[in-house]
Amino acid sequence: MTPASASGPHPELRRRLGTVDAVTIGLGSMIGAGIFVALGPAAAAAGPLLLIGLALAAVVAYCNATASARLAARYPQSGGTYVYGRERLGPFWGYTAGFSFIVGKTASCAAMALTVGFYLWPAGAHAVAVAAVVALTALTYLGIEKSALLTRVLVAVVLGVLAAVVVLIVGFGSADHIGLRVDAGPGAVLQAAGLLFFAFAGYARIATLGEEVRDPARTIPRAIPIALGITLVVYAAVTLAVLGALGSAGLATATAPLADAVTAAGFGGFAPVVRAGAVVAAVGALLALLLGVSRTVLAMARDRHLPYALAAVHPRFGSPHRAGVAVGIAVAVLAAVLDVRGAIGFSSFAVLLYYAITNAAAYTLGRRPVPVLGLVGCLVLAFSLPLTSVLAGVAVVTVGALGYAVSRAVAQRDR
Repeated sequence: MTPASASGPHPELRRRLGTVDAVTIGLGSMIGAGIFVALGPAAAAAGPLLLIGLALAAVVAYCNATASARLAARYPQSGGTYVYGRERLGPFWGYTAGFSFIVGKTASCAAMALTVGFYLWPAGAHAVAVAAVVALTALTYLGIEKSALLTRVLVAVVLGVLAAVVVLIVGFGSADHIGLRVDAGPGAVLQAAGLLFFAFAGYARIATLGEEVRDPARTIPRAIPIALGITLVVYAAVTLAVLGALGSAGLATATAPLADAVTAAGFGGFAPVVRAGAVVAAVGALLALLLGVSRTVLAMARDRHLPYALAAVHPRFGSPHRAGVAVGIAVAVLAAVLDVRGAIGFSSFAVLLYYAITNAAAYTLGRRPVPVLGLVGCLVLAFSLPLTSVLAGVAVVTVGALGYAVSRAVAQRDR
């Protein structure tokens, strides 16, 4: 008997999302996070070898996407790898995956909220971030259809801005800063790949929404590689353009890389449009992240690893409203005090651990070379991150594991 069945019946979410909606939610998560946040820290680590780091992150992301698609088709429920780990590896690994996802992506949510603040009003970034979290939490309360519609609009605007950046820089600017000088070692490249992985993790949002996708066995395996493929093309084009305009050193120190790049290319008048695009991208990413984290909280609450009250589904809107509000409060608190770049490393470590468990679960399904590569890649990138990120991640996950052990001991005592 699984924990879910032991806890009794629970209300189901409604299947409202098609392939386009699922792809759009994945794009909203990946593109908003990566282009406007992760490129700078990754360039600081890898210098001119940034593109190699991008390629490594893409390979690991592909392995993870393949594993996620196969597992999501087999287990089309809310919760993503929390469910896959529980069903394929055992309750502890499912719990560890879910806990890692929640803490890692809660940090990601705060980073996205702060990105909105710093691009919109730098002097009041934290206040703007909290306001953005409150507004989007209210939107997710109203249900998935309204959230998916807004995400589609945001993704269209962001892709338009990014296309304009690439055309302006590559077509009419100069690319004199890209050189062949190598001043970063393998460890630095791996660290950059680990940081850039922060940008690729958005396809998990598709899997965690599995209970709300129509025909999930067909839709999810199709939506994940489409979203990842589009993102890879966008990332490669934008990274080449920005490196050409700023060089790796300029990109490493830029606070608004794309806006600085179009200015350096001689199109400073377009910089406000780029900043507006960054705000839109971060809003889209924050919205998709809030959706994904709340669904994982819902799944863990159903299994009573979190308070069962969080498993409630709103009778009118069909949303996990209590889980959504709880996540929104946690993110708002973090957004009020957190540093953007510090959050990226911690989030990357937790999410890489989450995907390591995804690949281990996929290994049990057969066709094993890809999940083995994904598992090894996740662990290598996770422990190549800055030491502070690794230590913080290990400490938080250890606390979660201890909490699981205590809760199991209490449950067994009460039987």
